[in-house]
Amino acid sequence: MAHQFSLAHLSVLTTSPVEMVEIAAKTGYDFVSFRLTAVTATEHVFALQNDRAMMNEVKARLAATGVKVLDIELCRMPAEIEPETYVSVLEAAAELGARHILAQLPDANRERATDRFGRLCDLAAPYKLTVDLEYPSWTETPNLAAAAAVVRAVNRPNAGVLIDTLHFDRARDSVEELRKLPPEWFHFAQVCDAPAEIPTTVEGLIHTARSERNFLGEGGIDVRGILDAMPEMPYSLEIPTDTLALTVSAEERARRSIRAAEAYLNGLHGEYLHRSAA
Repeated sequence: MAHQFSLAHLSVLTTSPVEMVEIAAKTGYDFVSFRLTAVTATEHVFALQNDRAMMNEVKARLAATGVKVLDIELCRMPAEIEPETYVSVLEAAAELGARHILAQLPDANRERATDRFGRLCDLAAPYKLTVDLEYPSWTETPNLAAAAAVVRAVNRPNAGVLIDTLHFDRARDSVEELRKLPPEWFHFAQVCDAPAEIPTTVEGLIHTARSERNFLGEGGIDVRGILDAMPEMPYSLEIPTDTLALTVSAEERARRSIRAAEAYLNGLHGEYLHRSAA
């Protein structure tokens, strides 16, 4: 089966959006997934919503290569941030032709978090964007049940749940529970592998998530089982490999990521490993 893949920004975080489009085109991706807001205080971000020259250059490269934008991240709403903060991000997403917005709710006040998610969905609707809720296991929205409760409560047609195979595994979520959820909630997935042993500290969980994920088939997550529980959709390959990045270019890491994904999902992983070692 021919799957559609997106190059996630976290996989090549210091690479500019212009370079990302070129890399995606060269290595066979259908989409790119841009990060336009910083998650950490020290993280470099390419804020296209504030850089007209770069925005125009990215749009030109998208048009020239045929690569499209799958999703934009990240609308993260802790206690101090209202959804209206992200209007410029929604506008940029629409200008780029993106389909989805990635959101997180690290807020212990569930009523407030749910209200804000619904308002973000309403803000995104005129731009024909879905808003997909991601649930890192160390946040206040820590598992599939918590994310599903929010999406069910807001009851917006453009609301969805974002399954990241790493977070799904670290939350010890159930494939059986995943199968019970409405298929229309799922628009794309973030996909990676990782060691089977789950870190016991928040620091360990974050380190794996941000810096040392595995290519598909090289860890211990049942990636195929998770994906088989959802409809067919594009897969954003979010696979940061900071150690590998010390010696391997962003383009080559992106290439290895998509080749491994293709091999794994088509049952050819053993052959891929043999060719890679040769």
